[in-house]
Amino acid sequence: MGCHCTPAISRGEQLTALEAADRALALGPRHGPALLMRALMVRDVHGASDSLPWFKAAIAADPENADALAEYAATLGDGGQAQAMLEAVRALAEAAPDDPRVFYLQAVLAARGGEFALARSLLARSGMAARGIPAAMQLDAVINLAEGNADSAATTLETLVARQPANARLRDLLARALFDAGRPQAVVQKFAEQAQLPEASPYLVMLVARAHERLGDRAEAAPLLVRAYGGSTGAPVVLALRENLPAPSATARAAGLAGNWSAAWSGVDALTARFPASADVAVLTGDVALADGDPRGALEAYARAALVKRPWPLARKAAWAYVQAGDPEAAKVLLARHVAGEPDAASALVALARRQAEGGAWSRAALLLDHAIAREAGHDPSLLALRLRAARETGDKAGERRFAAMLAEVQPRPLTVR
Repeated sequence: MGCHCTPAISRGEQLTALEAADRALALGPRHGPALLMRALMVRDVHGASDSLPWFKAAIAADPENADALAEYAATLGDGGQAQAMLEAVRALAEAAPDDPRVFYLQAVLAARGGEFALARSLLARSGMAARGIPAAMQLDAVINLAEGNADSAATTLETLVARQPANARLRDLLARALFDAGRPQAVVQKFAEQAQLPEASPYLVMLVARAHERLGDRAEAAPLLVRAYGGSTGAPVVLALRENLPAPSATARAAGLAGNWSAAWSGVDALTARFPASADVAVLTGDVALADGDPRGALEAYARAALVKRPWPLARKAAWAYVQAGDPEAAKVLLARHVAGEPDAASALVALARRQAEGGAWSRAALLLDHAIAREAGHDPSLLALRLRAARETGDKAGERRFAAMLAEVQPRPLTVR
């Protein structure tokens, strides 16, 4: 959970900003702001590790730049370099002792180390959660969950989900908070319909099943459990409409759900004409192409977007497009590059592990899954089921016993339909 607190580039101007940064660097290769802009863009496209030299160059050019120091520290944390992150936070504290990110980043480190009481104290000193900064609010909710304050976590997460309706991770966390707070009826009311959608994560489906079980409704729970433990196919689906979505995304989703791809194309073509330099529009164009059965067209659009950013959702869709275009090895390479850039991204680790398993590379799959489990992804029943199979395929008897036990812990007792 990084900081990423520098001003965002306006929607529709990402490619223009990239060109401007390149021109500034050509005119002044030691220009701190241009180096920082390049560092941020390299991080978005290639991941944490590739961006670190650019952050170092930006700091060397302007050692007192608090934004550069804070983003450098956050990037080190995203790359799993806790000790280096701590040293960078100390440098930030020396340069800008009153900067609230000093305490926020220390809180992130403490939470990752399991020191939740310390994390809470540091987060409170930062004041960032109280000011409504989403990353800090999410950290506050995670700390509350870890400390058993599920009701408080749910209150915070409800606010965040309302702000970010497309954020599946937040929805899963909210369902978990409501379940842990002993509110199974609220879980069912908020998420039963979503659990029926193809896009629902196995974890969300499992939580809804457990909520039904607590309410005594085994007939509703049983088919959901079958889905949860069957895992996700990883295939893209047209996402459901949600409140507060940006109008272009909502329009494209509505057209896709209705099977009206000509309307979807009309919308994205109009947006492209209006915002030709927008990476967001390029992603939306790729999404429509992929859903309309044109994986190569999708890859072309995703490649334009990837000039300025390649977050995990984009990488995942591009990997699927490669598979659909008949190039599974390219998909595997893309996933491996993403994991190299973001070694703690659990979803990317699992996706690459599944590709390795499909090719029979069970030892590699096991290593990737172990790292994902260490990054707190061990609540996913489909992940644990795959890790159990990896143990069996590699003849790891001790691992087989361990992961069978872990799977049993997250699995509710067997249900029968009545």
